[in-house]
Amino acid sequence: MSSSTEQRFPRARASARAVRQFVGDTLAGWGVSDRRDDMRLCASEMAANAVLHGAPPGREFSVRLTREREGMWIEVRDSGPGRPMLWRPGSEVERGRGLWLVGVLADEFEVREEVVGKTVRAGFKLARD
Repeated sequence: MSSSTEQRFPRARASARAVRQFVGDTLAGWGVSDRRDDMRLCASEMAANAVLHGAPPGREFSVRLTREREGMWIEVRDSGPGRPMLWRPGSEVERGRGLWLVGVLADEFEVREEVVGKTVRAGFKLARD
């Protein structure tokens, strides 16, 4: 069984909250409760990264959720240049923990370079019913 859905969001700070809502609503509709909070947080952090560093002004980014037999993928795609780095920030740093958190919470994390932009993916294994 595989299902997926995708939605586009504007390059705006409020989009991180809208992404959290989209992910939460989609997971609820699919009957997925396992790790829902982790997935909502990771999607929100990935979206915030796209807004702050990825999507050029005036452009949108997309969020795709894919449910597979054993788990979920969350993908955030933007058209901006550069490759996000996963690094552990020091305790004195006030920002920059978003993708590090995604790497800690997700079972898989990867960045795919596209012809234009990139896709950041986080994979989550789900408990068997």
